[in-house]
Amino acid sequence: MAKATGFIEYQRENPQKLPVQERIRNFKEFEILLPEEKTMIQAARCMDCSIPYCHSYGCPCNNRIPDWNDMVYKNHWKKALDLLHSTINFPEFTGRVCPAPCEYACTLSINQQPVSIKHIELQIVEKGWREGWIVPQVASIKTGKKVAVIGSGPAGLAAAQQLARYGHQVVVFEKSDRIGGLLRYGIPDFKLEKWIIDRRLEQLKAEGVVFETGVNVGVDISANYLNRTYDAIVIAAGATIPRDLNIPGRELKGIHFAMEYLTQQNKLNAGDYIPEDKIITAKDKHVVVIGGGDTGSDCVGTARRQGAKEITQVEILPKPPEKRTLYNAWPTWPKILFTSTSHEEGCNRLWSLSAKSFEGEDGQVKAINFSELRWSEPDKFGRANFEEVPNSNIKIKADLVLLAMGFLHVEHGNLVNDLNMKIDNRGNIVVDKNYKTSVDKFFATGDSIIGASLVVRAISHGRKVAAEVNKYLTNV
Repeated sequence: MAKATGFIEYQRENPQKLPVQERIRNFKEFEILLPEEKTMIQAARCMDCSIPYCHSYGCPCNNRIPDWNDMVYKNHWKKALDLLHSTINFPEFTGRVCPAPCEYACTLSINQQPVSIKHIELQIVEKGWREGWIVPQVASIKTGKKVAVIGSGPAGLAAAQQLARYGHQVVVFEKSDRIGGLLRYGIPDFKLEKWIIDRRLEQLKAEGVVFETGVNVGVDISANYLNRTYDAIVIAAGATIPRDLNIPGRELKGIHFAMEYLTQQNKLNAGDYIPEDKIITAKDKHVVVIGGGDTGSDCVGTARRQGAKEITQVEILPKPPEKRTLYNAWPTWPKILFTSTSHEEGCNRLWSLSAKSFEGEDGQVKAINFSELRWSEPDKFGRANFEEVPNSNIKIKADLVLLAMGFLHVEHGNLVNDLNMKIDNRGNIVVDKNYKTSVDKFFATGDSIIGASLVVRAISHGRKVAAEVNKYLTNV
């Protein structure tokens, strides 16, 4: 453990952020790392809680959080980095974008501010990069086995790196023009600058991973080709099929899926050319974001940086409570009101509204009609029902509408269809306990088997499928 009385002596200190009016001028990251000595004090708050729910319950990767907190407190940063990398491949990603379920499962979180786990994690890995401790780990023995990984998001990258370190020859196929999947195109640069991804990709390349971009598996290369060429194939595609809003007026211009909007801005940030008449911009517009999750929040921050006149985020669910309820006890994920950094930058937030129709002029959306919902009290399982409030039409002006209502499942393209791969009633690829699909040699992991989820969970799945593929190839 760290300091025995640290959680009594020290209070949580969060990293500073650039002022709102300064940070919305660009798409760069705006959180400032704490000085190392202050980070060591934050690590000292990790208490001897006997059962560390932070890593046994809160973290999908089972990060050894108390162990590396202890090392940071004792100024053994290299040991802390080794412990961190023993369970997770890309802590610089999760240290920036993870919602930190580990912190809400921290024992201190019962009645105090939890340990700053996420920020300590980021500090450890960034010090590792600065000190030159993070280097390629090239397998000393090559197996001669070839593995194809389809998709280069966090699950695919984690699987590829682990498989390469097992000694296999790994090729990653990505249908986009750059590697990174939703890390590259789904997360705004102000949360994750893309040189962070490129830095890690250089390590993977040095370890022997080959990347092929602009390849749509099932179209550009067939399932038969994969079967002939590779000893195992891992499907690690993201859950990219968005939930639509099929109400009157949906055909109007100015209504876009969130991922279309976010991807385009990331491409513009990267210097890609997009014809002016194709650019989706919030500048001087009334923007309405439908959906209250992280993707919706990312749309808010992006619209603010583009110069929106007004931003409104609408959620069908009731406004969450400020604190945990009886049915939402520690260490479960708290169903409480979260205010993101994008919300802090300015937007109207509305709850318990259901979109009924879009209104427009000359084919362009101009407003959205909503009805108000009345939610029942939760039952003993925390479930609630709703009904529309009669005659409760609410009209909100909208020049740009962004649909951020979540994602359904992985795309069922030619690969899945041609192989008659088994999928469940939610559209996810079915696998057994060893991540094997219903088709021989084909494995699946990440969003493709569980639907859209956290980056940290995708990394965990990528590591697990790599271990199972290695057993399959080596007959262990």
